Amino acid sequence: MILEIFLSACVLLGGFFAFIAGLGILRLPDVLIRMHATTKAGTLASGLIILAVAIGFADASTVARSVAIMLFLLLTAPVAAHMIGRAAFRSGVPLWKPTKIDPEARIKLGVRDVDTPPRD
Repeated sequence: MILEIFLSACVLLGGFFAFIAGLGILRLPDVLIRMHATTKAGTLASGLIILAVAIGFADASTVARSVAIMLFLLLTAPVAAHMIGRAAFRSGVPLWKPTKIDPEARIKLGVRDVDTPPRD
């Protein structure tokens, strides 16, 4: 009984965080903020659902696969988000007006615009 309640809570929380990630994609104003919300909420949602699967089936091979999937997600999601953010920043995707960008970061990443003088 308690196990079913725990598994249901994990699946429902995972679904809730997946919904929040989708809502973040639709409602947030800029690519960097959207990427942040999607990465955090999506990873947590997937982790909770996979945790429920691992505990619910309680088979050694299922648990091993679930742990491998969770580790894969935890290792690749931040790297993918970083690369997407870097590509968006370098390609000049327009950002939300309150987003502050360090001028040194523009120079370091090779992004040139009229406000940043070329640096040798």
